[in-house]
Amino acid sequence: MSYAPDGSTTQRFMAALQTAENTRQLDDLLALHAPEVTLRNLSAHSWSGLDGAREFWQTYLNNFAQVHSEFARSHEEGGLGVMEWETTGQLAAGRDVAYRGVSLIDVRDGRVTAFRTYYDSAAFVAPATE
Repeated sequence: MSYAPDGSTTQRFMAALQTAENTRQLDDLLALHAPEVTLRNLSAHSWSGLDGAREFWQTYLNNFAQVHSEFARSHEEGGLGVMEWETTGQLAAGRDVAYRGVSLIDVRDGRVTAFRTYYDSAAFVAPATE
């Protein structure tokens, strides 16, 4: 699914993330982040600023040999963007992976000021061998 580049910040964010996944280039995605952006995932660590955003997204891409996110639903209102998604691909170690989650972005003046994502982290645990 493609998202209109002249749409909401959430739509532009989804399109830029898919571009980054396809090309491994972060410029379009990072251009949507405000200088004071904060980013969090399920780890205890958080990232801040544009350098932090670059590190966050580069680390995300480095987890995968190939990756594609498909967005099932999204909505933006009152400075909050919500995205429900499913990601499929292959981890850098070669194992196939599929997982679902929800991401939230705070939006101000067309820029992402905060990104938070919640997902099924069990998908990243290697299956037990018998």
